[in-house]
Amino acid sequence: MTAEKLRLIEDRDNIKDWRKWGPYLTERQWGTVREDYSGKGDAWNYITHDMARSKAYRWGEEGIAGISDDQQLLCLSLGLWNKKDPIIKERFYGLTNPEGNHGEDVKELYYYLDSTPTHSYMRMLYKYPHQEYPYSLLAEESRKRGKQDREFELIDTGIFSENRYFDVEVTYAKADDNDMLMQIRVTNRGAEAAALDVLPTLWFRNTWAWGTEGNIPELYLDDKGVVKVNHAQLGNYYFFCDDRKAEALFCENETNTWRLHQHYKEGSFKDGINDYIVFNYPTAINKIKKGTKCAFRADWVIEPGQSKVLRLRLSSQFHPKPFQEFDSVLKTRTKGSR
Repeated sequence: MTAEKLRLIEDRDNIKDWRKWGPYLTERQWGTVREDYSGKGDAWNYITHDMARSKAYRWGEEGIAGISDDQQLLCLSLGLWNKKDPIIKERFYGLTNPEGNHGEDVKELYYYLDSTPTHSYMRMLYKYPHQEYPYSLLAEESRKRGKQDREFELIDTGIFSENRYFDVEVTYAKADDNDMLMQIRVTNRGAEAAALDVLPTLWFRNTWAWGTEGNIPELYLDDKGVVKVNHAQLGNYYFFCDDRKAEALFCENETNTWRLHQHYKEGSFKDGINDYIVFNYPTAINKIKKGTKCAFRADWVIEPGQSKVLRLRLSSQFHPKPFQEFDSVLKTRTKGSR
């Protein structure tokens, strides 16, 4: 009997809830009916990609290479910034149904590489350009094309010329049913050194703004490299980062009403970490290291052909040495002795 078969039996018999955590976080939630409160049911325009970073969702969340619990109360995914994009890459970009010449079309380059039935091991590869992501070009060129024309893809823009991109490989391995290891390995495929901010991001889906939940959950910096998670339904978790120099950033998963509706409201918002990093707005994040959304910021310069690794752990238990057995667990899952 394989280790994975045993996990499936434990899950079936309610011994351990191995499938409580998994890839339940969509990479692209904006522009869907579930978040449409428009008067005429215009879901495609009610929340656009440009609005998505600033509007708190009610029913679902999104992120790159992300996981969540099966109620999507707590979410973990990857943010990236190449120092040139106008926004942090937190979600996949694509064309809405009216924009694409063949309908809805995601304009990214990514590959799902592996996963077990209990999600005890998962691996994904995302290719992120060194240069500014061509958001406008993709939309404008696609508008010019008709149904008989081929789609204009990201690779057609020339953004990956001369291998000027990062391979971002995200691997998850469960040490236990409520104990997730996350490894982010970034390789510079280009011929020149390139800068990159790597931002593993943890946040709560906003279930409190509509009055359906009494206490607002909380994330706070418990120690250097350790974020404590408090949630009435989920219980307590700990989010560990092995880079002790990584900056811990906190904001609130709330709608930025000023940016979207010109209605002023005090506090930080869903796009706070983005505005702090991209626009250097110090007041966009919380001064006190707590909130409902947070990220560890690893600020790297990666040489040609070089790989750098960031390790994280999200666990319901506190581990005094959270990364002591990290590599051995990952190795066991990778070799197939899962």
